[in-house]
Amino acid sequence: MRSCVISALALLCAGFCVFAQAPVKVGTMSFQGAIVRTKDGQKAGQEIDAKFGPKNKEFQSRQSEVVQLQDQLSKGGTVMAEDKRNQLAREIDEKKKRLQRDMQDAEEDLRGEQQKISSGLSQRMLAVVEKYAKDNGFTVILDVSSQNTPVIWSAQSIDITADVVALYDKSTPH
Repeated sequence: MRSCVISALALLCAGFCVFAQAPVKVGTMSFQGAIVRTKDGQKAGQEIDAKFGPKNKEFQSRQSEVVQLQDQLSKGGTVMAEDKRNQLAREIDEKKKRLQRDMQDAEEDLRGEQQKISSGLSQRMLAVVEKYAKDNGFTVILDVSSQNTPVIWSAQSIDITADVVALYDKSTPH
Protein backbone atom coordinates (compact mmCIF):
# COMPACT_ATOMS: atom_id res chain seq x y z
CA MET A 1 0.00 0.00 0.00
CA ARG A 2 2.78 2.37 0.99
CA SER A 3 4.67 1.71 -2.24
CA CYS A 4 1.51 2.50 -4.27
CA VAL A 5 1.16 5.87 -2.53
CA ILE A 6 4.84 6.63 -3.09
CA SER A 7 4.55 5.62 -6.75
CA ALA A 8 1.45 7.79 -7.18
CA LEU A 9 3.20 10.76 -5.59
CA ALA A 10 6.23 10.23 -7.81
CA LEU A 11 4.04 10.16 -10.93
CA LEU A 12 2.20 13.26 -9.76
CA CYS A 13 5.47 15.12 -9.15
CA ALA A 14 6.79 14.03 -12.54
CA GLY A 15 3.59 15.32 -14.16
CA PHE A 16 3.99 18.69 -12.47
CA CYS A 17 7.61 18.91 -13.54
CA VAL A 18 6.72 18.19 -17.17
CA PHE A 19 3.90 20.73 -17.05
CA ALA A 20 6.11 23.35 -15.42
CA GLN A 21 8.65 22.98 -18.21
CA ALA A 22 6.08 23.33 -21.01
CA PRO A 23 6.42 26.77 -22.63
CA VAL A 24 3.50 29.03 -21.94
CA LYS A 25 2.83 31.71 -24.51
CA VAL A 26 0.35 34.38 -23.49
CA GLY A 27 -1.16 37.06 -25.69
CA THR A 28 -3.56 39.90 -25.09
CA MET A 29 -5.98 41.60 -27.43
CA SER A 30 -8.83 44.03 -27.41
CA PHE A 31 -11.56 41.80 -28.83
CA GLN A 32 -14.10 44.60 -29.26
CA GLY A 33 -11.44 46.95 -30.61
CA ALA A 34 -10.38 44.33 -33.12
CA ILE A 35 -13.94 43.88 -34.36
CA VAL A 36 -14.36 47.63 -34.81
CA ARG A 37 -11.03 47.93 -36.64
CA THR A 38 -11.79 45.21 -39.21
CA LYS A 39 -13.13 46.22 -42.60
CA ASP A 40 -16.39 44.42 -41.78
CA GLY A 41 -16.62 46.25 -38.45
CA GLN A 42 -16.01 49.63 -40.07
CA LYS A 43 -18.60 48.88 -42.74
CA ALA A 44 -21.11 47.83 -40.08
CA GLY A 45 -20.44 51.06 -38.15
CA GLN A 46 -21.06 53.12 -41.28
CA GLU A 47 -24.29 51.24 -41.96
CA ILE A 48 -25.51 51.88 -38.42
CA ASP A 49 -24.57 55.56 -38.68
CA ALA A 50 -26.43 55.84 -42.00
CA LYS A 51 -29.49 54.13 -40.56
CA PHE A 52 -29.65 55.90 -37.21
CA GLY A 53 -27.92 59.22 -37.96
CA PRO A 54 -31.03 60.91 -39.38
CA LYS A 55 -33.04 59.84 -36.32
CA ASN A 56 -30.40 61.37 -34.08
CA LYS A 57 -30.59 64.67 -35.97
CA GLU A 58 -34.38 64.60 -35.69
CA PHE A 59 -34.11 64.07 -31.92
CA GLN A 60 -31.68 66.97 -31.60
CA SER A 61 -34.07 69.20 -33.53
CA ARG A 62 -37.02 68.15 -31.37
CA GLN A 63 -34.94 68.71 -28.23
CA SER A 64 -34.09 72.23 -29.43
CA GLU A 65 -37.77 72.89 -30.00
CA VAL A 66 -38.57 71.84 -26.42
CA VAL A 67 -35.78 74.09 -25.08
CA GLN A 68 -37.13 77.03 -27.09
CA LEU A 69 -40.63 76.44 -25.72
CA GLN A 70 -39.24 76.22 -22.18
CA ASP A 71 -37.38 79.52 -22.72
CA GLN A 72 -40.57 81.07 -24.04
CA LEU A 73 -42.45 79.89 -20.95
CA SER A 74 -39.80 81.06 -18.51
CA LYS A 75 -39.32 84.47 -20.14
CA GLY A 76 -42.91 85.29 -20.97
CA GLY A 77 -44.71 83.21 -18.38
CA THR A 78 -45.29 86.15 -16.04
CA VAL A 79 -46.96 88.31 -18.70
CA MET A 80 -48.87 85.47 -20.39
CA ALA A 81 -52.49 84.74 -19.64
CA GLU A 82 -52.85 81.83 -17.28
CA ASP A 83 -54.65 79.63 -19.83
CA LYS A 84 -51.92 80.32 -22.44
CA ARG A 85 -49.21 79.55 -19.86
CA ASN A 86 -50.93 76.29 -18.86
CA GLN A 87 -51.41 75.33 -22.51
CA LEU A 88 -47.74 75.97 -23.25
CA ALA A 89 -46.67 73.97 -20.16
CA ARG A 90 -48.86 71.02 -21.29
CA GLU A 91 -47.42 71.26 -24.81
CA ILE A 92 -43.88 71.18 -23.41
CA ASP A 93 -44.68 68.16 -21.22
CA GLU A 94 -46.34 66.37 -24.11
CA LYS A 95 -43.41 67.01 -26.47
CA LYS A 96 -40.90 65.92 -23.83
CA LYS A 97 -42.78 62.68 -23.17
CA ARG A 98 -43.12 61.86 -26.88
CA LEU A 99 -39.46 62.66 -27.46
CA GLN A 100 -38.39 60.51 -24.54
CA ARG A 101 -40.50 57.54 -25.73
CA ASP A 102 -39.27 57.88 -29.31
CA MET A 103 -35.67 58.09 -28.12
CA GLN A 104 -36.10 54.96 -25.99
CA ASP A 105 -37.61 53.09 -28.95
CA ALA A 106 -34.77 54.20 -31.21
CA GLU A 107 -32.21 53.21 -28.58
CA GLU A 108 -33.75 49.73 -28.35
CA ASP A 109 -33.69 49.44 -32.14
CA LEU A 110 -30.05 50.56 -32.18
CA ARG A 111 -29.07 48.05 -29.49
CA GLY A 112 -30.87 45.27 -31.36
CA GLU A 113 -29.12 46.16 -34.61
CA GLN A 114 -25.74 46.37 -32.87
CA GLN A 115 -26.35 43.02 -31.17
CA LYS A 116 -27.27 41.36 -34.45
CA ILE A 117 -24.19 42.71 -36.22
CA SER A 118 -21.91 42.07 -33.25
CA SER A 119 -23.02 38.47 -32.94
CA GLY A 120 -22.03 37.60 -36.50
CA LEU A 121 -18.75 39.50 -36.35
CA SER A 122 -17.87 37.99 -32.97
CA GLN A 123 -18.32 34.46 -34.24
CA ARG A 124 -16.08 35.09 -37.23
CA MET A 125 -13.52 36.88 -35.05
CA LEU A 126 -13.41 33.98 -32.58
CA ALA A 127 -12.59 31.60 -35.42
CA VAL A 128 -9.77 33.89 -36.58
CA VAL A 129 -8.40 34.25 -33.02
CA GLU A 130 -8.44 30.49 -32.58
CA LYS A 131 -6.58 29.96 -35.88
CA TYR A 132 -4.05 32.66 -35.02
CA ALA A 133 -3.47 31.21 -31.55
CA LYS A 134 -2.94 27.68 -32.86
CA ASP A 135 -0.73 28.78 -35.75
CA ASN A 136 1.45 30.88 -33.45
CA GLY A 137 1.66 28.51 -30.47
CA PHE A 138 -0.30 30.54 -27.92
CA THR A 139 -1.42 28.83 -24.75
CA VAL A 140 -3.85 31.55 -23.77
CA ILE A 141 -5.11 34.85 -25.17
CA LEU A 142 -6.70 37.33 -22.78
CA ASP A 143 -9.33 39.86 -23.81
CA VAL A 144 -8.41 43.26 -22.38
CA SER A 145 -11.18 45.26 -24.07
CA SER A 146 -13.28 45.49 -20.90
CA GLN A 147 -12.42 47.50 -17.83
CA ASN A 148 -13.55 44.49 -15.78
CA THR A 149 -10.73 42.32 -17.09
CA PRO A 150 -8.47 40.80 -14.45
CA VAL A 151 -5.41 41.98 -16.39
CA ILE A 152 -3.90 44.95 -14.61
CA TRP A 153 -0.90 45.40 -16.87
CA SER A 154 0.66 43.65 -19.82
CA ALA A 155 3.58 44.36 -22.10
CA GLN A 156 2.67 45.89 -25.44
CA SER A 157 4.79 43.19 -27.09
CA ILE A 158 2.16 40.50 -26.33
CA ASP A 159 -0.76 42.51 -27.77
CA ILE A 160 -1.88 40.66 -30.89
CA THR A 161 -4.87 42.84 -31.78
CA ALA A 162 -3.33 44.33 -34.95
CA ASP A 163 -2.17 40.91 -36.15
CA VAL A 164 -5.61 39.39 -35.62
CA VAL A 165 -7.31 42.29 -37.44
CA ALA A 166 -4.93 41.82 -40.38
CA LEU A 167 -5.60 38.08 -40.46
CA TYR A 168 -9.37 38.65 -40.23
CA ASP A 169 -9.34 41.14 -43.11
CA LYS A 170 -7.11 38.88 -45.17
CA SER A 171 -9.26 35.79 -44.58
CA THR A 172 -12.66 37.43 -45.07
CA PRO A 173 -13.83 38.14 -48.62
CA HIS A 174 -15.09 41.69 -49.16
